[in-house]
Amino acid sequence: MPTITSTPDNVALLHGEADDKTGYRVPPHNFEAEMALLGAIMTNNRAYDRVSEFLRPEHFADARHGRIYEVAGRLIDHGQIADPVTLKNYFEQDGDLNEIGGTQYLSRLAASVLTIINAEDYGQAIFDRHLRRELINLGGDVVNRAYDVELETTAVDQIEIAEDGLYQLATHGHTEGGFIDFGAALTEAVQMAEIAYKRDSHVAGVSTGLRDLDTKLGGLHPSDLIILAGRPSMGKTALATSIAFNAARAGRAAWMKKDGGDDDDRNVVAFFSLEMSSEELATRLLGQEARVPSHQIRRGDIKDEDFINFAAVSQELSRVPLFIDDTPALSVSTLRTRSRRLKRQQKGLGLIVVDYLQLLRASLNARPENRVQEISDITRSLKALAKELEVPVIALSQLSRAVEQRDDKRPQLADLRESGSIEQDSDVVMFIYRDQYYHERAEPKRKDDEDEAKFQDRHARWIEHGEVIHGVAEVHIAKQRHGPIGKVDLAFDPALTRFGDLAREDHLPEDFG
Repeated sequence: MPTITSTPDNVALLHGEADDKTGYRVPPHNFEAEMALLGAIMTNNRAYDRVSEFLRPEHFADARHGRIYEVAGRLIDHGQIADPVTLKNYFEQDGDLNEIGGTQYLSRLAASVLTIINAEDYGQAIFDRHLRRELINLGGDVVNRAYDVELETTAVDQIEIAEDGLYQLATHGHTEGGFIDFGAALTEAVQMAEIAYKRDSHVAGVSTGLRDLDTKLGGLHPSDLIILAGRPSMGKTALATSIAFNAARAGRAAWMKKDGGDDDDRNVVAFFSLEMSSEELATRLLGQEARVPSHQIRRGDIKDEDFINFAAVSQELSRVPLFIDDTPALSVSTLRTRSRRLKRQQKGLGLIVVDYLQLLRASLNARPENRVQEISDITRSLKALAKELEVPVIALSQLSRAVEQRDDKRPQLADLRESGSIEQDSDVVMFIYRDQYYHERAEPKRKDDEDEAKFQDRHARWIEHGEVIHGVAEVHIAKQRHGPIGKVDLAFDPALTRFGDLAREDHLPEDFG
């Protein structure tokens, strides 16, 4: 490798600028920093610890430097000394000594060190040039794909691929992180407890608007992935819609109470509906708040006075910061991009809801081998999104048909479709179950040889049990990283598909019966 001197032409080349003589632009690199870092490591192996967390051999512009860095790290990790002598012996055994420049070049690297204090700065400079080269490659791929017109890949798909590539590069490009002082972490924990203490509901996270569920969960915590699962007709979408609306309305009320205070308190909610249209969801919410079944609204089977009520309710609903995206077959990379954009545009984001998980597609540039791997990629991406934006993400999920084969049809963790990845990546797993649904479809029939009195007794017990479970929905918290598991009973109005708090017997009026 030629010796690099600080001439103006070479300075331009180091920064990827065009050579006036040839017009050729050299990709960004910094050979001097690479040589200085390797020299620092050979002089004092502790310099390796300062850069090993973020710097990899492939980040070096000169492949020889990357090879030397890799071998030096391997020796240090095995408790050996990495200096020109040990490196020479290693490369001699592998027969690669001449490829990395021989003994003289190793000695030259060791002599090029100025100070080990700047080792981390050298590493950052090398890593920065690596990211710039990756950006150039990414830009070239974008240009080439745009020229290559394919019917299977639209221009919008190409934009999503480019956005996903930039996101992946940005994610891998963070060199910050590492240990956090326990005192700082403890301060954050005390601040969270103080926020919960000052709230009337004693909820630290985003409130679901459902008293007993908030008590069990402590609210929906930032950075959490919450799975809400159930069989069809159990009310998954209705419960998710109620939680999203309650969170948005409560956030707006708190924000208005502070006279337009912090944007973080506004609780903007993003609802990705891959199954139902935005119009259907809006009709549901309108029916819930106006106390008119949504199917009557769609048929126009409503009274004149209902229109006045609709006008008042719709004005109130329109102020709630709830945003619905009903794009079908959405990819997880597009979901991530739109969530980040919404947070930037609205200056805050409080909650993301995805209805539902199995309808999402993996990133466009991902090629999962099977459905289980695809779901695993999706759940990991949703968890990463929750951490990146520091908001809770609720993802609805289907359950396998194995539930229907059991006498007790209450769901279990094993009933989750592709349960391994979903259960592993989630912070909270909740199942919704309505015994009333199955009970109504199991009305007893008189057997041929059954006595009439026995049949009437059996039928009376069926009616009695139906009255007990009527309008009751169970939410089973099967997994929770931050708190207890258990069951929460909610009130459910099937006609309005509306969830609410279940009135307790000790809170009923004396003349209730």
